[in-house]
Amino acid sequence: MALTKEDIISAIKEMKVAELNELVKGIEEEFGVSAAAMVAAGPAAGAAEDDSDKEVTVVLKSAGANKVAVIKVVRELTGLGLMDAKKLVDAAPSDVKENVAMDKAEEIKSQLVAAGAEVEFK
Repeated sequence: MALTKEDIISAIKEMKVAELNELVKGIEEEFGVSAAAMVAAGPAAGAAEDDSDKEVTVVLKSAGANKVAVIKVVRELTGLGLMDAKKLVDAAPSDVKENVAMDKAEEIKSQLVAAGAEVEFK
């Protein structure tokens, strides 16, 4: 019996951030694609190729509805302790990582967005 789109979405909603990260990596390996490339494939795909060596700052605009998951991801990304990560998330908009290569910034953004955060680059 084939899984429906709704079944898959329901299963993803129940996953933890680390499980989602493993799922994305597994999909990337299985199908030879990159999640970061899919984000960049939007209207500015041509500009993304030119900016691949550009360094940006990843800014957390909002933690969204699942602040705990966002705090966990921020801790993983920054190496901060629980209280410092919570302060950073509570202070949104705030810089998560500065002077990051664009491809690494896209990875960071995808992890934060998967946790429910709203993220931008500057």
